Amino acid sequence: MLRPVTTRLTVTDHDRDAAGLTYVYPVVSRRAGGVSVGINLNPNNACNWRCVYCQVPELVKGAAPPIDEDRLEAELRGMLGEARREAWLAQHVADPAHRQLVDVAFSGNGEPTTSHQLDSIVARVLVVLDELGLGGLHKVLITNGSMMHRAEVLRAVERLGAAGGEVWLKLDRATAEGRRRYNDAASSIDAARQGLRACAARCRTRIQTCMLAIDDEPPPEDELRAYLDFLAEEREAGTPLADVLLYGLARPSMQPDGQRLSPLPVAWLEAFAERIRGVGLAVVVRP
Repeated sequence: MLRPVTTRLTVTDHDRDAAGLTYVYPVVSRRAGGVSVGINLNPNNACNWRCVYCQVPELVKGAAPPIDEDRLEAELRGMLGEARREAWLAQHVADPAHRQLVDVAFSGNGEPTTSHQLDSIVARVLVVLDELGLGGLHKVLITNGSMMHRAEVLRAVERLGAAGGEVWLKLDRATAEGRRRYNDAASSIDAARQGLRACAARCRTRIQTCMLAIDDEPPPEDELRAYLDFLAEEREAGTPLADVLLYGLARPSMQPDGQRLSPLPVAWLEAFAERIRGVGLAVVVRP
C-alpha cells in the first residue's frame, strides 16, 4: 500500500524509500527530464559492480534476490495511478519543469540484469502499462551491460525493444584498469564490446557515461582517448548506437572514496561532448 510521499522530489534526492514500497519508487530524473517510476530489482542493495560514484548506501557485492512479482505489479499499478495525476505531481515534485511522468525505469539499488526474473518482470510491466493506457510511456532498462551474455537477459532486451523501449548501457571507461578502478568491473573490454553489440542488435541502445573529478583532477587523457577509440571502433563496425548520455555528479557518492569525488565544470563536459560528436555520435549532456 502506498504511503504519502513525505519529501519533495528533486534531482539531488533519489530516496528509493520515498513511497514506502519494496520494488517501486518515484524519483525526479535529470537525465530523463521528469518523474521516473523506478522498478528496483535489487532491494538487497547488491550489485556485481561498485562504481565509485554509486549513491546506494551499504552496497554489497552480489545479485538480485528472488522477486515477489505479484507485489511488484500491485505496487506499480498504485504508483502509476498516483504519478500520472497533476495534483500528485504538484504536491510532490519541487520543480514545476519536472512535473510530468516521463518513464518507467528498470534500475534501482544494483544491477537489474542479475535477476533471473527480468524477462518475466518486463513482460508483466508492459501488460500493466497497456492496461492503464500508458503503453506509450517511455520504458528504459538501465544497466552496466555485464549480463548480456545470458539468453534470458537478451530475451528481456528484445521484448523491451519490440515495445519501443530502450537500454541505457553504462560505459565510463574503456580500459581494463580504468574499469577496475572506476567501476570495480572484472569483465574485459572485449566482453563489454560483445555485450554492447548483442544489446544494440535487439533494442535501441544509448551509451550512458558518467564523468567526474577525483581529487579535483579530471579523467586522464589516455582514458579519454581509449573511450573515444572504443566508440569510433563501434561506429566503424556498424553497431547501431543511438547516442551518448554524458552526465556528471549530482548527488554524493555513498562509497568509501566518495569524499574524493567532485563534479566537473559544465564547460569540461561540453568540450568532451564535442570530441564524442567528432566520432559521429549525438550527445546529450546532463551536468
